[in-house]
Amino acid sequence: MTTPTPLGARLLRRKPIESLIAESGSPEALPAGAPEEGGRSGIHLRRSIGLWQLSSIGIGATVGTGIFFVLSSAVPEAGPAVILSFVIAAVTAGLTALCYAEMASAIPVSGSSYSYAYATLGEGVAFGVGVCLLLEYGVSASAIAVSWGQYLNKFFDLAFGFTIPDWMAAPPGDGGYFNLPAVVLVAMVVFLLIRGVSESAKVNATMVAIKIVILVLFVAIGLTGFHSGNLSPFMPLGIGGVQVAASSIFFSFIGLDAVSTAGEEVKNPRRTLPLAIIISLVVVTLLYVAVAITAIGAQPWQHFDGQEAGLAQILQDITGQSWPAMMFALGAIISIFSVTLVVIYGQTRILYSMGRDGMLPKKFAELSPRTGTPVWNTLVVGVAVATLAAFVPLDVLTDLTSLGTLVAFSVVAVGVLVLRRTQPDLPRGFKVPGYPVTPLLSVGFCAYLIYGLHPLTFLFFGIALVLAAAVYFGYGIRHSKLNQPKPELTPSR
Repeated sequence: MTTPTPLGARLLRRKPIESLIAESGSPEALPAGAPEEGGRSGIHLRRSIGLWQLSSIGIGATVGTGIFFVLSSAVPEAGPAVILSFVIAAVTAGLTALCYAEMASAIPVSGSSYSYAYATLGEGVAFGVGVCLLLEYGVSASAIAVSWGQYLNKFFDLAFGFTIPDWMAAPPGDGGYFNLPAVVLVAMVVFLLIRGVSESAKVNATMVAIKIVILVLFVAIGLTGFHSGNLSPFMPLGIGGVQVAASSIFFSFIGLDAVSTAGEEVKNPRRTLPLAIIISLVVVTLLYVAVAITAIGAQPWQHFDGQEAGLAQILQDITGQSWPAMMFALGAIISIFSVTLVVIYGQTRILYSMGRDGMLPKKFAELSPRTGTPVWNTLVVGVAVATLAAFVPLDVLTDLTSLGTLVAFSVVAVGVLVLRRTQPDLPRGFKVPGYPVTPLLSVGFCAYLIYGLHPLTFLFFGIALVLAAAVYFGYGIRHSKLNQPKPELTPSR
């Protein structure tokens, strides 16, 4: 008779890294003699993404969230010092990006920080991180989709002289009843993702190129209206305002995490993943700071409060003409589509990994034999994201995303410390410089930003964790694949 495993042991059980890599079906990543496994029906995600496409996923998931609409809420919290808020968020993201680069090169699989936590900190922590990732990806996709209608209306107004009525272009609490543009956006993204990841990555790479051109255009035109007087007083709301703004905009850096969700669909993952993460960080930080400085210098900070399609409006005010704003609004429409595409993609890959591990129903890990994509999984995510975007106000969504992101980032930094001690000889395509100081600084900066979030955010987060515990103890802990170890993964005597 088998002795039941104690609860504490089940919460702390870790998934072997060789098992994670074997399930990815990557011959180049497999240790010699390791068994190759797969998802349902033995079908694997297809490795079809190169360095530029993967870097575009990181840039695409990041640029667009923090720049195209968050200034209207962040600037009133910090004034011109919001520039410092972006720098603080960028430093935090940079420290964490180095940790992600090491973990992604050592464990090149889907699942991102969920998979890393499963391999280093145990099943209970991994499931909690999975919930944080649901907040990070699913909720942020909803937040991004909410803002899409703002720029769509701006473009329609400048190009055709009409706008979508507020009651069907904004969620309750923001002047509407049902955000129809957000639902349409999510539906288009889901359709593209179901067709295949290669097609989605190519479309995203094109959109990212357009996005970068549009933001460079904004900086070039915006600097012609730059007034240094708009930067004074620089910190009207004190250092506390800077912290609050940095905390609320941090969700804009989730693209770094999105790169690692593609771990099983990347060519040469040990090299490509860390390079793409670092490239994404550099490009994103330069664009963010340049656009923030330009916007603050071109318009008094008091004017940002509640301003919709703010960057397009700034261009219109500077030039006195509608065409620059119309071009920018069109670019923003394309850009936000790109962000939504990548974020929903990341969410489906997290759920795919959890379903494959038995933490969620196996249906989430079911792949289409024709396209190699998790069709049912993608449809479920699409419905959930569209529902949130249609009915939940933007500010509630962004703070929840920031908290989920910061917790996930902290876990990755801790995972680096644990893995260096437990498996120092594990092959790594990249190692964090300044170890162990860099991972510790990453955790410290994340904690600083978490402290600056609105208290109500922690209430919603607590509710999410309670629901997660109910799912884990009601389903995940009993159906986990680690409850049924396979013979080939059992050490020989």
